[in-house]
Amino acid sequence: MKQPAQLSLAVQLPDDETFASFYPGNNAHLITALKNAAIGQGAPFLYFWGAKGAGRSHLLHATCAEVNARDAAAAYLSLDQFEQLDPSMLDALESLPLVCLDSLEAIAGNGWWERALFDFYNRWQEKGEGTLIVTGCSAPRKLGLQLPDLASRLDWGVSFHLDELDDEGKLSALQLRAELRGFKLPIDVGRFLLNRLSRDMRTLLTTLNELDNASFRAKRKLTIPFVKEILEL
Repeated sequence: MKQPAQLSLAVQLPDDETFASFYPGNNAHLITALKNAAIGQGAPFLYFWGAKGAGRSHLLHATCAEVNARDAAAAYLSLDQFEQLDPSMLDALESLPLVCLDSLEAIAGNGWWERALFDFYNRWQEKGEGTLIVTGCSAPRKLGLQLPDLASRLDWGVSFHLDELDDEGKLSALQLRAELRGFKLPIDVGRFLLNRLSRDMRTLLTTLNELDNASFRAKRKLTIPFVKEILEL
């Protein structure tokens, strides 16, 4: 049975952001650690950092999905929305099997939130149960946190750097997502998208979904002329 504390952080996890849909690149060790965390094994606290669009949120969503699949409770909180949230949302989360806090850099310098996170971390550590996973755009001490004790706490855990995919990796990631959606992405079309669009993976994947839907409606294969037509390039 889901614990009440989860209800205050109920989120709809994206159906397509799973471990199966994440192209690993050079991040196999991080993915293994997250999969272990989802089953309550390995380090109780993980911190990983990477550039915006590298897949931080995707991996947290995937880990939560694994926990939910076992009918256990998981909380995901995107801190880049902190202005619409209240720190009281952290109350009692230390009782959950998994808590994921995304984009820690967003609250750097906000004393109210930094103190709330520090207090939550201490409650979680005293509880001694469950797993905590935090992400940021850089290592904790480089985030600009104003509360030194918070930065030092975050340095205590196992940490990983999430390597961003190179162009060949992004092409492979697009082809993987296409395969999961039930179609094939020709290499020339994939390279065309990489050359003409932002290389941010979220933008690329959103465009891929748009092209798949357009291809289905028009009953046409994905070709460079068709892509140019749909995207008005």
